[in-house]
Order: sequence, then structure tokens, then C-alpha cells
Amino acid sequence: MKILFVASEVTPFAKTGGLADVASALPKTLKTLGHDVRIMMPFYSVVERGGMAVRKGRKSASVMVDGVEKKGFLRQASLGEIPVYLIENKEYFAREELYGTPSGDYPDNAQRFSFFCRCVLELLKKMDFRPDIIHCHDWQTALIPHYLKHERKNDPFFARTGVIFTIHNLAYQGLFPKEELTTMGLSKECFTIDGLEFYGKVNLLKGGILTADLVTTVSEAYCREIRTPEMGCGLHGVLQTRKDDLVGILNGLDYEEWNPAMDREIMKNYSHASLSGKMVDKIGLQRLMGLASAPEIPVFGMVSRMVAQKGFDLIAELLPMIAKAPMQLVLLGNGEERYLKAFNDIKAAGARNIAFTSGFDHSLAPKIYAGSDMFLMPSFFEPCGLGQLIAMRYGTVPVVRRTGGLADSVFDPRDNDKTPNGFVFDEYTAEALWEAINRALTAYQDKAFWKKLMRRGMSSDYSWQNSVHKYLELYRKALLRKGGEA
Repeated sequence: MKILFVASEVTPFAKTGGLADVASALPKTLKTLGHDVRIMMPFYSVVERGGMAVRKGRKSASVMVDGVEKKGFLRQASLGEIPVYLIENKEYFAREELYGTPSGDYPDNAQRFSFFCRCVLELLKKMDFRPDIIHCHDWQTALIPHYLKHERKNDPFFARTGVIFTIHNLAYQGLFPKEELTTMGLSKECFTIDGLEFYGKVNLLKGGILTADLVTTVSEAYCREIRTPEMGCGLHGVLQTRKDDLVGILNGLDYEEWNPAMDREIMKNYSHASLSGKMVDKIGLQRLMGLASAPEIPVFGMVSRMVAQKGFDLIAELLPMIAKAPMQLVLLGNGEERYLKAFNDIKAAGARNIAFTSGFDHSLAPKIYAGSDMFLMPSFFEPCGLGQLIAMRYGTVPVVRRTGGLADSVFDPRDNDKTPNGFVFDEYTAEALWEAINRALTAYQDKAFWKKLMRRGMSSDYSWQNSVHKYLELYRKALLRKGGEA
């Protein structure tokens, strides 16, 4: 099949979250199975700053934005053997950040990403690349299925192209004032309850959900959760109308990138067969973070955005108890000021078993995964989560809340129908999290049981090889609907 991935971020070119990892790893896995896979994304300043090798292309497209003609120039790079096409427009994409600054989103994001979506479709025709499947990701690309269903429904070039739309996080919907309809060149007929209208605003994610041939999200549990009023972010009714076309597929992990036997960033390599190196990584992490070098003290690691979604209100509440407990906590993260303050305050109060590094350090993250005994992810919601999958790959036992992809991948000793590989709590309370932490601390004293948990996590297969075949099944289903060959 000829498959085009369209995403607003792709590792290693530009990344703010897990979307970028998926938009890189899934195409690579599809390529190994012999498919013609290509990727399109914006050409941000960060791509140039990152020193990526980018060639100038000869193609360009002119599209109208708010009644003004804007040009997009095609550039090309590579992800292994996969062509990556980058759409250049300095006005829209030559900026410090991808979507906004710490003070808020860029005010012209509706223009930026409607321009990007229109350019994708124009440039495909100029390149004469006719995909069997266009796989779109999140609200930034949601206008592509909308344009294909409405503006280009009679365009023979796309007549047999199926569209898959993946929701990575339902909370981010691409909401804009209704005046932006004109900016994006959309008809006012689209602004209805059965179209893009959402409580008086334009909702681009809603448009993608309604117009794609099939809709996916990034775990089976999250797929069920987002159809409920509690977790549906106002779109549960819309998703319910498409329940027969909505599928949850757990994200995979790039096992080449995340491999404790080969990782050059960690202090000593180790494997499922030989775990001795992990203790060297643990002591090295303790020293690096200024903690007591004590192999007997359990180390809990966190690599996370410090926001409420990730359970930081629970962590902040428990910090005084953690500071007195026979454990150490290592956090790498950045986010809301109130959580930064909570960690700085507990350190100032004299906590010697808590280490906190602000920001994101690509070299420190693997050291935390390798050097920790447990990995904390007490998320309020978690569409998929990669942290728990990476942790298990490194023999670090996850302690998580039962939600989304965490519920699909981490199983507690108390889950009688599952083989345990971590510790899980249900109620979103500090008490429930503290009880799970204490169960993990108790289990850690049973060295034989703990090694079983570690090895079970390390031998789990959460690679893309499992999920890729589920996507291929959906691609074939979408193609058949278009009358194409699957």
C-alpha cells in the first residue's frame, strides 16, 4: 500500500509529546513490511536548529488563507528509507515553538494549520503521489478529512483514498472562534451541530472525527473511556455516533531506541538475562542526583510533564509523607508553577530523599528509567502512555492508576485474571496512590518476587510489531469502502 502519514510533529525533526514518537515509529515498522510509506509535516525553525539534513524541493503550492494567497514550498528529508516532506512557509512556521509560547497558543493557529492541510492536498497532486491511505493525527490535521469529504468529494485524484484519523489526546481539540471559518476558507454550512460547531466555537477535532473513514485512538481502554461523559471532553456523544468506526490500538514502543542492553546514555548496560548492571545504574543515578548511595533504598523515578493530567496534585499532596518514607524520588520534568513550587519548597524544608531536575534532559531520562526500581505514573487520564512501557523495558516496575493505556499494559498482583508486572490503584486520591506505593515498597523486600516482576516487564512485547497489523487491518477496511483493492 501507498501510505501517507500527516502529523504536526515527528521525531527526530520536532517533538513536544508522544504524537511525534508514534508518527516516527509506526511508519518505520510499516516500511519494514514492504509498504510505500511517506510523511508530511510543517518545516519548523526547530528542524533547522536541530541540524537535520533537509533538501530544497522544486514543488510549491498556493492556497488561500483569509482571502490572501499564501505559498508553501516543499522540502525533503529522510527518516531512514522513508521520505519526509516538509512544508515551508516562514510566516507560519519559522517560530521558536510549534504551537505557542508559555503565555498561550499562537493566535493564528487556525490559519497556520488550515494552510498546512490545504498544502498537503495540493502538493500530493503536484507530486503525483496518490496515497491509498492518508493517516492523519490530532486536530492540526483534522481538516484534511473534512476537505476531502466536502470540498474535494468529486476530485477523481482522491476518489479511492481512505482516511484514518487518530486521536492522541481528546483534551486538545483545536477550538477557535466561529469567525475563523472565513480564515480557514470554510463554508458557513459547516457550522452546524452535525458539523464543526461546538458550543458556539469551531472544533477541528470534531470535524476529523465526523469525516474520516475510520477513527482510532491510542489504547483500548481510552477508546471506551472517551465515549463516557466523564472522559469525553464534551465529544462523547459525537464519538458514540461513530462507535462502529472507532478503534483503540495500544501504541507500541521503538525497541531499537529503548534497549538497556544497547543504550549508550546509561551507565552500565544490562539485559533480561543479566540484571547485575542495573545496580550500577541505580547507584550512579543516586550519586548523579545528590542522593544517598544506598542500594537497599528503593528509588522511584518520574519523567513527566508536571500537570494535573499526570497526577501531580496527588504527588504534591504526598510530598511531606514521601520525604519521611524509606524511599527516594527522582523527578525530571517541567510544567505548572504550583508543582515546581511544591518540589522546591520540600527541598528547602530539608528533604534529602527527593531529587528534582526541571526541564527535559534527553541524556538524564534514560538514566532515570535504568537506575530506578519503580516508575510512578499516577495519571488522572492517560490515552496511552509510553513511560510505563519504557520503564518495563528497563526492568523498572511501574506504579500507575488504572486508566487508558496504563490499564491496558500494567497488571497488579491483585488482578487475578492477569500476570502481574506492576502496581495499580483505582480511585484518584492521594490515599489510594500512597497505598499502592506502600504495597510496592513491601513487595520490594521480597527479592525473588521482585526479580520476577522485573523480568516479566522486560520480556513483555509492547513493540510496534503487535500494533502494526491492527493498523493494516484498518487500512484495508478503509480501502474496501472506497472500492479500492486491499
